[in-house]
Amino acid sequence: MKFSYVIYSFLAIWLSACATTRLPAPAKSAEALAEQFTSRSLRDAGLQGFLVENLGRAPETWDYESLSWVAFYFNPSLQIARAQWAASRAAQQTVGERPNPIITLSPGFNSNHDVTVSPWFPAINLDFLWPTSDKRARQQDIARAEAEAARLAVLATVWQVRVELRAALTGAENADRRLVALRTQAQLQQSVLALLEQRLEAGSAAAADVAVARIAALRAEAAAAEVGSQCLAARTRAATALGLPVGALSGIRLPMAPPSSTHFAADALTAERQQSLQSRSDVLAALAKLRAREAGLALEIAKQLPDFHLGPGYQWDQGSSKWSVALTFELPIFHRNEGAIAEAAARREEAAAQLIAVQALAVAGIETAVADRASTGTALEHARRAHAEIEKQNTLVAQRFALGAADHLEVLTARLDLAMAEAALADASAAVGVTDSQLEDALQIPFPRLTALADDARVRPTRLP
Repeated sequence: MKFSYVIYSFLAIWLSACATTRLPAPAKSAEALAEQFTSRSLRDAGLQGFLVENLGRAPETWDYESLSWVAFYFNPSLQIARAQWAASRAAQQTVGERPNPIITLSPGFNSNHDVTVSPWFPAINLDFLWPTSDKRARQQDIARAEAEAARLAVLATVWQVRVELRAALTGAENADRRLVALRTQAQLQQSVLALLEQRLEAGSAAAADVAVARIAALRAEAAAAEVGSQCLAARTRAATALGLPVGALSGIRLPMAPPSSTHFAADALTAERQQSLQSRSDVLAALAKLRAREAGLALEIAKQLPDFHLGPGYQWDQGSSKWSVALTFELPIFHRNEGAIAEAAARREEAAAQLIAVQALAVAGIETAVADRASTGTALEHARRAHAEIEKQNTLVAQRFALGAADHLEVLTARLDLAMAEAALADASAAVGVTDSQLEDALQIPFPRLTALADDARVRPTRLP
């Protein structure tokens, strides 16, 4: 029977189409994932190779730059951003594929039949989609723009991770410096208290002075204890920014983040602001989303011209071969896609407004960061001058004490003032570090191999579970 050969042919095609891609290994259990995280360390072999590839070396000591690349390797925020970018690239592949034809098998049976002729009259129909108005090209434009926005989102996340690490390192450095200064201050307060208590017993000091010194000593001890807990919290924040367990930083002194190299002259700031607005990943991502919305609007307009469905068919009718061709398309009687076009136009306007908002926020962020950096820089300079002056006075008091012109209490008071000045200097330095972080985040001037972090062909950080 002729029709049986046709059936067998289509069955062979169907069976070949049933071959499926193998599913990846199932996700690990929560316990296995927790164990995998806690086993991370700075000695990880994959990390060392990643650092050699991007820094050209395996660091022997850790500085801000090398720890930044550790964060780029381990931080889960970047893994999420890269996974979203991978999904966008897969969407590009999806819209680039031509739709498969649809086959319909329609077997029939004639109950009132001649015994000499087969009562079966099976039929086969195919359905080929024939898109019009370059709809596939417009869908590809949308997917391409969305993928570019996702790629730029990876770079935006890189900046977020880098700034978080800078803030964490600055906080850790400030906490360590404050702890040293406050412990010294607490020891000096205890020495002052002990001296006044001795004088009280000798009748040369008032009880009120002793009470004031005792309260000051208690406050200094409480402040030192509080900063001690802040040191642990700062190391925890640094470990979180790095994507490592806190234990991985055991025995490692966290480096101090370098100061900003940005110049504050008006002409230099104007050039850097202009460069930032042209290269900031969030601005470029907003622009890519606007292009995606424009392509979406063009697609909805193109849908006013309906697609065609071409359906060739074959029927074996009780010994007779019958061929047919069906042409199917939507009749635009009740609407011409006006609603979808209006929605796409509104989304396009929303994306345009979002782009303007992102640019405005970027400009405001740059100006605010520059003003804050200048303010904290001035405060740091005042703190340095005050510290230098108090240090000079402390030296003079020590010299007077050596000559017998000053007593022990005056020496302790001078040292206490110096310890307080050192704590104030640490606070001012920390404030500059924070504004440095904000300025770096606002300007986002590209650093070496930044774009490599969004190069899927060369950069393969931690494997997903």
